[in-house]
Amino acid sequence: MTEGALRRLDDSGVPLLLARLGVGATFLVLGGNKLADPVAFLKALREYDMFPPGAPVLMNVTAAALPFAEVACGALLLAGVAVRGTALFLLGLLAAFSLAIHAHASDLAAAGAQPLCSIVFDCGCGKGLQNACSALAQNAVLLLLCLVALASRSRRWCLRAEWLRRG
Repeated sequence: MTEGALRRLDDSGVPLLLARLGVGATFLVLGGNKLADPVAFLKALREYDMFPPGAPVLMNVTAAALPFAEVACGALLLAGVAVRGTALFLLGLLAAFSLAIHAHASDLAAAGAQPLCSIVFDCGCGKGLQNACSALAQNAVLLLLCLVALASRSRRWCLRAEWLRRG
């Protein structure tokens, strides 16, 4: 595809719209699932051993705040507000989630002398038990969609904040 064709495709707003709808709906649903069962999410977070043992407050604050952030980001993307900033924030979250899932699944695989893609566990994503490689593949797709939203210059089908620009 030539540069002109890519620019026309981006100007159409379709890639951005698809990326916004896909990532926004996903985070709205997954954040909502975590809010519906905060204890399960806290237990899943605990399994990752990412927090210092003497800092349960940090883990509790993360477990309480992260679902609200995911729902808010999902809503912002669906509405088309603060698209690039939201996409960048979610890109960082997805990168961290993917690294954590890979590390935890690798530990489980090594402990059980199993291949990585045979590991099934609750990744804390809000979907319950999941295959590790499937979770990583889903995150890769979401990462790619966040990159599309981040790179797009189109604002077609986004809410416009004209009132913010007025003096």
